[in-house]
Amino acid sequence: MKRAIFPGSFDPLTLGHYDIIKRSVTLFDEVIVAIGINADKKYMFSIEERQEFIEEAFKDEPKVTVVTYKGLTVDFCLKNNVEFILRGLRNPADFEFEKAIAHTNRDLAPIETVFLLTAASTSYISSSIVRDVIRNKGDYTKLVPKSVRVK
Repeated sequence: MKRAIFPGSFDPLTLGHYDIIKRSVTLFDEVIVAIGINADKKYMFSIEERQEFIEEAFKDEPKVTVVTYKGLTVDFCLKNNVEFILRGLRNPADFEFEKAIAHTNRDLAPIETVFLLTAASTSYISSSIVRDVIRNKGDYTKLVPKSVRVK
């Protein structure tokens, strides 16, 4: 059984994340969307809201599991028998950043990182852009799945 973890803060889940997860279920038997907990970060959405956004978006996809975790992603992989880390790439800067993390992870544990390119239609979307649109009362609904709504 091929299992992959798609780690991130998902603050909030974007259409770019959604696209990567949707496409990855054709490659893996299980995709674990893992929301990392970082006490030093200020989030717009609570961990419960972020988990609910993802669970609702993938409620009809049995291959997607949503969890929260603390610590190193490779440690989560080793403890949970996960062979692959899944990452989405929007641009060359993402690649350079993610490449360094992938090399470090491989030094720490025998875990492979798999990169998927984002769809051209979502390559400009990031969670930070979505948060900025929300803070400034813009129409963020074009950038996120229907499950993501500000209360």
